[in-house]
Amino acid sequence: MDGDGASSTGATPSEEMNGTGNLMDFLDEPFPDVGTYEDFHTIDWLREKSRDTDRHRKISIKSKESYWELIKSLLDAWSGWVVMLLIGMLTGTLAGVIDLAVDWMTDLKEGVCLSALYYSREQCCWTSNETTFDDRDKCPQWQKWAELMTGHSEGPGAYVLNYFLYVLWALLFSFLAVSLVRVFAPYACGSGIPEIKTILSGFIIRGYLGKWTLLIKTVTLVLAVSSGLSLGKEGPLVHVACCCGNLFCSLFSKYSKNEGKRREVLSAAAAAGVSVAFGAPIGGVLFSLEEVSYYFPLKTLWRSFFAALVAAFTLRAINPFGNSRLVLFYVEYHTPWYMAELVPFILLGVFGGLWGTLFIRGNIAWCRRRKTTLLGKYPVLEVIVITGITAVLAFPNPYTRRSTSELISELFNDCGALESSQLCDYVNNPNMSRPVDDIPDRPAGPGVYSALWQLALALIFKIVITIFTFGMKIPSGLFIPSMAVGAIAGRIVGIAVEQMAYHHHDWIIFKNWCRPGADCVTPGLYAMVGAAACLGGVTRMTVSLVVIMFELTGGLEYIVPLMAAAVTSKWVADAFGKEGIYESHIQLNGYPYLDVRDEFTHRTLATDVMRPRRSEPPLAVLTQDSTTVEDVETLIKDTDYNGFPVVVSRESERLIGFVQRRELTVAIKTARQKQDGVVSSSVVYFTEDNPQVAEACDPQPLKLRRILNLSPFTVTDHTPMETVVDIFRKLGLRQCLVTRSGRLLGIITKKDVLRHMAQMMNQDPESIMFN
Repeated sequence: MDGDGASSTGATPSEEMNGTGNLMDFLDEPFPDVGTYEDFHTIDWLREKSRDTDRHRKISIKSKESYWELIKSLLDAWSGWVVMLLIGMLTGTLAGVIDLAVDWMTDLKEGVCLSALYYSREQCCWTSNETTFDDRDKCPQWQKWAELMTGHSEGPGAYVLNYFLYVLWALLFSFLAVSLVRVFAPYACGSGIPEIKTILSGFIIRGYLGKWTLLIKTVTLVLAVSSGLSLGKEGPLVHVACCCGNLFCSLFSKYSKNEGKRREVLSAAAAAGVSVAFGAPIGGVLFSLEEVSYYFPLKTLWRSFFAALVAAFTLRAINPFGNSRLVLFYVEYHTPWYMAELVPFILLGVFGGLWGTLFIRGNIAWCRRRKTTLLGKYPVLEVIVITGITAVLAFPNPYTRRSTSELISELFNDCGALESSQLCDYVNNPNMSRPVDDIPDRPAGPGVYSALWQLALALIFKIVITIFTFGMKIPSGLFIPSMAVGAIAGRIVGIAVEQMAYHHHDWIIFKNWCRPGADCVTPGLYAMVGAAACLGGVTRMTVSLVVIMFELTGGLEYIVPLMAAAVTSKWVADAFGKEGIYESHIQLNGYPYLDVRDEFTHRTLATDVMRPRRSEPPLAVLTQDSTTVEDVETLIKDTDYNGFPVVVSRESERLIGFVQRRELTVAIKTARQKQDGVVSSSVVYFTEDNPQVAEACDPQPLKLRRILNLSPFTVTDHTPMETVVDIFRKLGLRQCLVTRSGRLLGIITKKDVLRHMAQMMNQDPESIMFN
């Protein structure tokens, strides 16, 4: 059939040279749809990697041909750094805008600045010339709502009016947030980290990192945090940063056409997100490495570092807190810590681990109830009710009324001579003449005792309300509420230790390091250690947590207490269950996520897990030279498999390769449009040699060798499942074929592996799918 098809109109010069005419391999030229994946499918890491290697090879060969190609190859090499620069700048800008907006809207619930409506209370009083040192939080320009409406700032009437308006604003903000999420971007709810982890492990969730999600998440995050709910902005900022990463990936074909490369960019974007959330660039890189990333090559480490650096620079240029710091709770302590203090630090670690366990179990039980009962059908009502309860209970207590970030900031603070907080209401010694920085331990005054009562109530309130808040249909982060719980507990313990040291300085534990008139104990340090312990108990982070905490607070010499608390909280929490909050939510939602940290110790074999089982119909396969186009289309229509093994013949079942469903569909559709003579009875060939047409009246054959993967991953039927699970984890496979002596027996997909692991842990195997 040399000349028959060559004269056809559809043949290109390259086909005529090859002498294949209409039997052209349809993928000689790149296809728009080939290689992309369906929604809710897993990517094939090996295939993406080899495609990128091929692309590199082509570019380096071309770069030797001309200067223009050389410049193009250099631009291609630099595109990664350009993407990182853009991600860092946009993430830093968005974080700065969110910080400023949250500040203003949180204060709007209590009052308004008359000199400039867009000023928060702090900015309003900065600009005022009439603010006195004693009443630094009050200034004529800033008026509470009751004062503005009735002219009275004190009295029961003013209190009730302020209370009512506080609750009303909170309800309005949260209603707006949940409505925007429901109508415009359902994916903008929650923290986003469980989904980011799943996406980075190779799962496709279309729209999760889209433009609408970015816009709505940014706006609703401001509304949700301002409403006073017990949630933070840190987790959602990681989602926002990954949306920015995805946005810039679409500008460069190197990333938009390769899902594996795209995930490298998203890993770096996650680092930029944490960098601006906490003002901790190095902590961000370590967080991405330890907590969210699945595949993290060295190149990604450098790029994450660069993206985190640019994001931190941008945020510093915006300076949202006006203190030239990247974060609200920057503190400096002036006293060292002593060995005896490790005991309370470790006890705080134990508290953090127990709180983490309680929170995870309570929150997962509540979220499961939300999924399985009527509660899940009324997300707006749930948000309104929880906001109402939060606002009504929060207003009477000054520690819960303010924003959680301000509360943590106050709890971390050391009591200097200039502090006006109730927590610093100590009884002063009139004879004291010392430098301002080094104030000795003093007996607690009435203000400290009333503050302790209020803090104890705030602790119980935060512990309970956070369990019900996380996971609602609004953007909700977990870092700040967890840190608040730990900081309150830590400050209470710190004051207790401080008072013990003051009143009992002759005890043997205090004798060596705490003399009368010395500044021994820093309660703010205990708050910092408690915050780290609780955050570690919930998320199970260790290294990145300690680095984030010391970058947050600038407390380099307190690394050992932080490490002790973080490790203790992880040990205690791990004793009750290995999963952190994000892994628990991944399990709850049934995302196909193979955790690298899970151990598989059961003695099963590949043959126990592969499909088809004995009771099931035989495996759907294609033969290399006897399947017609109609057979293939029927197979695609009747099944929903992602791909099909190709064998020599149904009798021999000798494996040749594997072909993806999507590529098969696209190739046949394109062949019908572009190639003459391809009809339903045309035979599909996967062989290397050109098929021979017996008679002129026979339909034109279709050669699809180019879409055939000739090296699919195979294991024998007696391979231990421990090895198979390891292969799936480390190579990021979608599926793996099971053979015996070259004969195809069955197939194991990632979901089969996850179902089998769930079964072995006595869980419901059918929960492993995208819910």
